[in-house]
Amino acid sequence: MAHVLLIDDDPALLEEQVRQTFRSPEHLVSVARDGARGIAAVRSSTPDVVMLDLRLPDRCGLDVYEEIRGIDARIPVIFVTMAKTADTAIEAMKKGAFNYLYKPLDLQQLRATVLEALEVARRMRDPVVLARATPDPTLDGALLGSCPAMLEIYKAIGRVAAQDVTVLLRGESGTGKELVARAIYQHSTRSKAPFLALNCAAIPENLLESELFGHEKGAFTGADRRRIGKFEQCSGGTILLDEIGDMPLALQAKLLRLLQEQAFERVGGNETIRTNVRIIASTHRDLEARAREEKFRPDLYYRLGVFTIHLPPLRERAEDIPLLSRHYVERFSRELAREIRDIAPEAMHWLCSFSWPGNIRELQSVLKQAILQSQGTTLLPAFLPTRSLNGRESPAAPPSHSSDIGSFVRRQLTPDVEDLYANTHRYVDRILLPMVLDFTQGNHREAARLLGISRQTMRVKLRALGISVAHSIELEDEPHS
Repeated sequence: MAHVLLIDDDPALLEEQVRQTFRSPEHLVSVARDGARGIAAVRSSTPDVVMLDLRLPDRCGLDVYEEIRGIDARIPVIFVTMAKTADTAIEAMKKGAFNYLYKPLDLQQLRATVLEALEVARRMRDPVVLARATPDPTLDGALLGSCPAMLEIYKAIGRVAAQDVTVLLRGESGTGKELVARAIYQHSTRSKAPFLALNCAAIPENLLESELFGHEKGAFTGADRRRIGKFEQCSGGTILLDEIGDMPLALQAKLLRLLQEQAFERVGGNETIRTNVRIIASTHRDLEARAREEKFRPDLYYRLGVFTIHLPPLRERAEDIPLLSRHYVERFSRELAREIRDIAPEAMHWLCSFSWPGNIRELQSVLKQAILQSQGTTLLPAFLPTRSLNGRESPAAPPSHSSDIGSFVRRQLTPDVEDLYANTHRYVDRILLPMVLDFTQGNHREAARLLGISRQTMRVKLRALGISVAHSIELEDEPHS
């Protein structure tokens, strides 16, 4: 449950809007009518997000913000104000406030801003566990693994976390680079200050500079007010620049100066802004190759790579797949209200044999799909999707001719088993249908004849099992049944 604290003396509109937008039980909305009560509420029960009115009956909202920041600088604070010339709110943004909104609130903007703040709060607070064995499955952030490469990563995090230097994280997409960045942050001297993550590839080039460095009013069309950028807002904290290899060349020069001098100018401004941020950068790109192609500045690459951590792809740490699979099965079973307690040996064999081009993110997706398809308490090969998300053959390729139906039944035959008949038939269909279609070279009519069922029945079974056939031969003059 996400806790949103509203500090505002307006008993009507604002509270009603917030409660309407963030309903229970997913969200808890509490209200403090003045600054003193708001500060007491923050001390007694740390909220995930604070919405703070600039004008309170007992004190200025900016003073309340300073006290909240003194209690816990990681709490995102969103200012709300009636004044369109929100100079005080801008000053608060300079000091690290998350955002500010105008009254009356636009509910869509309110929802988007608070949800973004909740995600930022989660990234700062959720502990990243560095574990050789399976941790508590309720934990969202866990760097799991006991292979030599993962042990070296744990050591590297320990070496660099307390050193206030730039870190470059390299590895394919889905290998856990953000988890490593959060682990470095949480073990650093800046762990009580804000942490922000920004994907350089996800923000359009014309907006990225303003997002990072801010802009002055009138700097470009649509710049109707001053904007405080992330480097200014997060002063004292840590910023993860994800996919740094996709940053435009023009911005790379400005980032290089920031790394060298901790200074920059907002877009359209000439005032030099001083900041104090730690940069962690991550990329799946080959930065050396991009530098040779003149798509990445070599001097920026050298500056970023003061300390580099390489995250291996999942195919290079296959010995960790059983540990990862059991952890995610337990976690997703709890989230999806299923009772999967074990992974069948055949299913585990397939999981360990697959190359996982999408790495841990793809493994998570496949396991979640399998759990949604599952019945009973054991994850079987029949429940695994036949194709992975990227279209390559998944670990759930059809079982071999030597598959032992008897051993399957014996494993399932427990006092609490349910739907054994249906599960066994599904397991047999998973073996039988692909074998027959392979024999008929994809001819559905001939396969249905050999099986003694209608083509419509066979199609229903194929769809239910998620089985697709590469070459399906249909006779044009044959009526569909």
